[in-house]
Amino acid sequence: MIISINDKPCEGHVGEVLLKVAQLNKSHIGCICGGNGICQSCFVYVKEGSECLSPPGLEEKAFISDKLFKEGGRLACRSVIVKEGTIKVLSRAEYLRRIVLGLKVQEFITYAKTIGYNVTNKLPDGAGNLFNRVKAGTVSPGDSLKKIGSGLAYGSLLASTTFMETFPFMQYPVSILTEGVKGVFKSAAEVVCNVTGECLQLPGTDTSCCGINKTPVTRIGQDI
Repeated sequence: MIISINDKPCEGHVGEVLLKVAQLNKSHIGCICGGNGICQSCFVYVKEGSECLSPPGLEEKAFISDKLFKEGGRLACRSVIVKEGTIKVLSRAEYLRRIVLGLKVQEFITYAKTIGYNVTNKLPDGAGNLFNRVKAGTVSPGDSLKKIGSGLAYGSLLASTTFMETFPFMQYPVSILTEGVKGVFKSAAEVVCNVTGECLQLPGTDTSCCGINKTPVTRIGQDI
């Protein structure tokens, strides 16, 4: 089945978690805590197809207010696809981006009020839920830190990829920068060759710049 995440068609299947569908299709939904249901970075607005998702569990009810539930709010890491159908969601970041770029002042004020209400009213419940889960052993602080590291790494990679897809004109300047670095490395290698008579190989270069056919005595940035 096709799931729309930030208007990007993504392939998903019954039984899959919404966050996993986004990751497999390289579609942006936050995931700082790695799916532990504690950071809310995977919060999404379900615009269509809420009946195709599992009902909110205790973790979601602890972090999400009734107001946000009414607006379609869910945690993607806790939302499982339970049946075929049309599902359309917007990540919190995308939802806010559209409000800002559309200069929708009144919608922004409403958004800010709703988020403020959610933080004020659900922070104690969320903290209590997390404490109880740690106490019960269902959430491990050590494992959570590892997942946070993985989540940040994934987020950084996705952000860079999305940036290039959104601003393709930046690919040319980046390629110029890359070639410039290679040029510096090549020049440095030539200096070593001319002065010492030996061969130096730097990252992104070969030994042709030395004009000699011999195995490089040093490879900077590579295993010898």
